[in-house]
Amino acid sequence: MARGDGFLNHDLLPNEKGPQDECGVFGVWAPGEEVAKLTYYGLYALQHRGQESAGIATSDGARINVYKDMGLVSQVFDENTLNSMTGHLAVGHCRYSTTGASHWANAQPTLGPTQTGTVALAHNGNLTNSAQLAEMVEAKQVSEGGKLRGEIAQGNTTDTALVTALLAGKEGQSLEETALELLPKIEGAFCFVFMDENTMYAARDPHGVRPLVLGRLNRGWVVASEQPALATVGASFIREIEPGELIAIDETGIRSTRFAEATPKGCVFEYVYLARPDATIAGRSVYEARVEMGRQLARENSADADIVIPVPESGTPAAIGYAEESGIPFTHGFVKNAYVGRTFIQPSQTLRQLGIKLKLNALETVLRGKRVVVVDDSIVRGNTQRAVVRMLREAGAAEVHVKISSPPVKWPCFYGIDFATRAELIANGAAVDEIGKSIGADSLAYISEDGMIGATAQPREKLCTACFTGDYPIPLPGDERHGKNLLEQANQSGCEPGPDAELEATL
Repeated sequence: MARGDGFLNHDLLPNEKGPQDECGVFGVWAPGEEVAKLTYYGLYALQHRGQESAGIATSDGARINVYKDMGLVSQVFDENTLNSMTGHLAVGHCRYSTTGASHWANAQPTLGPTQTGTVALAHNGNLTNSAQLAEMVEAKQVSEGGKLRGEIAQGNTTDTALVTALLAGKEGQSLEETALELLPKIEGAFCFVFMDENTMYAARDPHGVRPLVLGRLNRGWVVASEQPALATVGASFIREIEPGELIAIDETGIRSTRFAEATPKGCVFEYVYLARPDATIAGRSVYEARVEMGRQLARENSADADIVIPVPESGTPAAIGYAEESGIPFTHGFVKNAYVGRTFIQPSQTLRQLGIKLKLNALETVLRGKRVVVVDDSIVRGNTQRAVVRMLREAGAAEVHVKISSPPVKWPCFYGIDFATRAELIANGAAVDEIGKSIGADSLAYISEDGMIGATAQPREKLCTACFTGDYPIPLPGDERHGKNLLEQANQSGCEPGPDAELEATL
């Protein structure tokens, strides 16, 4: 998954796989509204969270209709398709794969039978007890005479498909009763938005690793991964869905049930990179947090330079903060092509060797002869920054000082971000000055962990910082239960790309 809507800064390298964002989920219950189109625009606002596939499920009270395919939201849906998807409620999903292969069978929402009808499920995050859930599905299959139903029977390999199969429930159970029985048994990071023919549900894991918000329409309700998606469809923000909470919305109104005690561990990387800058998480503006990270970075790591520039787009707020605090003028050193989203046409080896730049070009008239501070949000493998530094030098920069608004990324994420394996992370085992030499910079500096956390305005104990510290707040299963070395490889399961994802498609 990579970002194609202006919020991605790492858009340069064809083979630079970095942390991929999680998926985006959206749901709407609104009789009398065009729910498919509302969901389309909601997913469009969440496109930065998943650019691999997109899907929408709608219900008219009698039947659930699903349409999904590979590609961006705008590539998957057209006017005719959306007009055919009628009903009063819908759930939608845009996906980057972290569990399961990248193909159509694993696109979401997933479908499965229940005791009273059908369930359509969209999931953001990554589950850590998939092996246990698979055993539960197998036991259920045996108890029901060996029949596999739903998308597992069609080759869907994701942890989301396992949950969908288990939501089938027991005889006599409603979907809501089944969910309340199942949710406490699910471990890891999850935001679920799901529905049957008449009711929309949303659930967030007890740690609240990924954001999930509730909004109000004139004639209904909306649930979304991020607050900006609410604004896009004209919904007012009501509140965040609480960690460990299940909400249900139908013709009787909205009801809330707590299925687990809340122990908040929100992902700090949402503030650093993943969320849109106009999002608000736990009461803190993401944009303001990023600007403050830049200010703190300047306090901790001054530079003797002529200009401060960002790596667009997610480096921009931190670069503004750095310039404000340091007094060094802020300017733009790169021109970004706004019309290049994710491309499925890879450049030839010849074009790679020529350094084809589909997304960024350096502004020579701004850079020539200047001592430049370039601000970026993170370094994963280092290929991205290597390319940026090279472009700046080719444009005539006299000096290049790289400043990073997060600490060194040393550990993979198992909660929904598809970081590189630990062995591939450049900060694993390398000193800061060694990394700086590797990327070709005159100097390199990172913000401190305390500085980053302080900028979020959140208590340290309520944040997950595992990718920086290796302190995983949700227990991980043993290697024999997971099928791969958890300390070396990110789980290929739930949904997300990160900073270096789309830089792969352009150099």
